[in-house]
Amino acid sequence: MSEHDPLTAPIDGAERKTAGGVTRDIVHVGSGRICRTIYYPGFTWEKDMHQAVKADLCMHAHVGFLARGHLEAHFPDGCRKEWVAPAVVFLEPGHVGSVVGDEPAVLIEMDFEGATAQHFGMPAAHTHT
Repeated sequence: MSEHDPLTAPIDGAERKTAGGVTRDIVHVGSGRICRTIYYPGFTWEKDMHQAVKADLCMHAHVGFLARGHLEAHFPDGCRKEWVAPAVVFLEPGHVGSVVGDEPAVLIEMDFEGATAQHFGMPAAHTHT
């Protein structure tokens, strides 16, 4: 990852947060946010985020575009989802995720913080649809 790579370089005017194996640039737009999240190789929810957020599962919905890399998500019921760039990602709350392979995964999301699932008409938790 290079500061000269426009997909991963810092975004002017964005709020930058780094925690638990990810770097996130956030720009507030109206009632929502545009977020560019870089998940580094080796990232897993259990290893990197579990302690940072004090939760067993990610309870945030994700809606966006995977511009680079390979992500997978698992649900407690055994269901699994996987995305390889380029791909549209839509993932309901109640999952754990990880990076597959040795390159960072770069996810560009449209986000409404705790109301993302509601804004996009997604279920509030994982279902088999």
